[in-house]
Amino acid sequence: MSTKIGVAIVGSTGYGGVELIRLLASHPLVEVTSVISSSNAGTPITEGYPHLAGIQEQLLDDVDPAAIKAKADVVFLATPPGVAAKLAPDFLNAGLKLIDLSGDFRLKSPSLYEQWYKKPAADEQYLEQAVFGLSEIYGDNVRDVDFVSNPGCYPTATLLGLVPAVKAGFINPATIIIDAKTGQSGAGRGASLATHYSELNENFKAYKVNTHQHVPEIEMVLSDVAGSPVVITFTTHLVPMTRGIMSTIYASVDGKYSTKQFIDLYKSFYEGRKFVRIRPEGQLPATKEVWGSNYCDIGFSVDERTNRVTIISVIDNLVKGAAGQAIQNLNLMMGWDETSGLQFVPVYP
Repeated sequence: MSTKIGVAIVGSTGYGGVELIRLLASHPLVEVTSVISSSNAGTPITEGYPHLAGIQEQLLDDVDPAAIKAKADVVFLATPPGVAAKLAPDFLNAGLKLIDLSGDFRLKSPSLYEQWYKKPAADEQYLEQAVFGLSEIYGDNVRDVDFVSNPGCYPTATLLGLVPAVKAGFINPATIIIDAKTGQSGAGRGASLATHYSELNENFKAYKVNTHQHVPEIEMVLSDVAGSPVVITFTTHLVPMTRGIMSTIYASVDGKYSTKQFIDLYKSFYEGRKFVRIRPEGQLPATKEVWGSNYCDIGFSVDERTNRVTIISVIDNLVKGAAGQAIQNLNLMMGWDETSGLQFVPVYP
């Protein structure tokens, strides 16, 4: 395709929105034609993000589906939960393709959404229409659709680390325990006591224990893969770094499988999927090794003494956990190579 398509980003002044701008600047088939923020409309985006000077210098637009339709073919909703549920119908009815990063359309049950997100659910018509876009697992479902719900950051790291083992019967799903950690950018740009420098620096704390809104999303996919209900224990932690997620997963091995057999299984499962990298035996991934990239790196260690496996999965929460996977889904929606605009090396050190 020689002509670039126009895309609009709603929520351009958040970390997810500005990461979309950064990544799309290198996409050969896309032009960002509208940056939108209802709270900052009329001001240049460089006022809040000077690093975009000479790259993306438009004034921020207000939310107006008709005006956006005149400029764009696809809209990314990088808004907080609860906002996208209200905006999505107008964009879809205006004939725009939509990729939602907010989480409002991931869960298909309105009551489940309201239980975990503590907000009114979107209309069921649109919940049913949205395709869950965990690219390496449901990528075929995303092709040629108009509405994709981008997965959460924790679920992306966790599910890519678990799905092959659950699907192959290598582990007992009833024994899954997930110990996950994230950097501060996952909380967004807004100031709060939890992300205040004095509170976060040289500190390490658990939060939303047994109440995190990503629990039902992870259980939804694992139940689908297993063919029966799966319930997990999921504990999240905030660590004093800017980017990155490490999901450390524990489960009982269902049989006698070695670390090498887990590695071989995952290499086969993700063959041809360029953004999942499986570590060799004796090597475990670190968050710094995927920083700024769309990669998910996974490593394994089977403890023969306990017959349990430890699976470690790392991503950059703003890229593979948000903007990068959203662009990967855009590529799949449009029938392009899914790596378009995403083929860059992690930043190290």
